[in-house]
Amino acid sequence: MVFSFLLSSAPVVVDTSAMREKLSLTHHFLIAMPALHDPNFFRSVTYICEHNEDGAMGITINRPLEITLGEILRQTKIPCDNDAINDAPIFLGGPVQNERGFVIHRPQGDWDATLAVNDEICVTSSKDILEAMATGSTPTDCLVALGYAGWSEGQLENEIAENVWISVPASGEILFNTPFDQCWEAAAAHAGVDLSRLSNDVGHA
Repeated sequence: MVFSFLLSSAPVVVDTSAMREKLSLTHHFLIAMPALHDPNFFRSVTYICEHNEDGAMGITINRPLEITLGEILRQTKIPCDNDAINDAPIFLGGPVQNERGFVIHRPQGDWDATLAVNDEICVTSSKDILEAMATGSTPTDCLVALGYAGWSEGQLENEIAENVWISVPASGEILFNTPFDQCWEAAAAHAGVDLSRLSNDVGHA
């Protein structure tokens, strides 16, 4: 598989403040309900990067792949001799364009293709952030994923109304500091929900 990060300075997404005011689920987690058995999203937590009248885009943060950051760095011809960096996990961000790379991170640095979700979180898809990561420099808090999840106009709202997801404002602690195998329960607890006691037909938070 060939992994892709942008090499040009043209951003793939544009941060528009006026538009962001309308994005009700931007910077939210979508937590899969226990009854959701779709293999793409079973027990998943997805960070919503953008949500507007045209649809939504998110990155799943708790489904590790069997590859590491070192493999992506080698394929993109970025040298790195730091074992801790090379061994960092890579996550399956979603079923769409899963050869395409995204980095969720704190707003540190100036990168070629970045969406500023808000004052706390950015998503970058350009190669320059990988080059910085390979040297051990900023950003300090980050998560690398391949692919993303997408919803067409009104699709996400309908799925939430059908109790497919629990939605809750996102937490940087869960994004960057919670082990991936604890994210599902931790994100639900952040919403005040105990998944072990949740019936399949309980409404969303």
